[in-house]
Amino acid sequence: MQVPLYQAKAEFFRMLGHPVRIRVLELLQDGPMPVRDLLAEIDIEPSNLSQQLAVLRRSGIVVSTRDGATVTYALAGGDVAELLRAARRILTELLAGQSELLAELRQVDPRPQSGATAAAGGGGIGGAPGGPGARTGP
Repeated sequence: MQVPLYQAKAEFFRMLGHPVRIRVLELLQDGPMPVRDLLAEIDIEPSNLSQQLAVLRRSGIVVSTRDGATVTYALAGGDVAELLRAARRILTELLAGQSELLAELRQVDPRPQSGATAAAGGGGIGGAPGGPGARTGP
């Protein structure tokens, strides 16, 4: 029985769902790196890095080569680098939208607040019509 495509995609994204794995992939975008250099850049325990590298290797997203005592890792293909660039673009857009919202929230409400309203936390978002949180449509 074949796994549905949506399930295979979910498993792929779960495999990517660890900060150390993402960092390794980011570092490998610039080319192959020995494990010792990955350790220096990521600053985690060698056993933890080894576990995360094993997950990436089993998934086929990275490949490793050994030269004596040195093990070097590389991306298995260029599509991974493109995926990371796409994730960066998406996050940039999302965070830009959030920074615009944050700037709007930080604007001082020009309406004077009464003592009771201010003390109760009134005004601001969801306050008076036309305020920062007001809806302007259906």
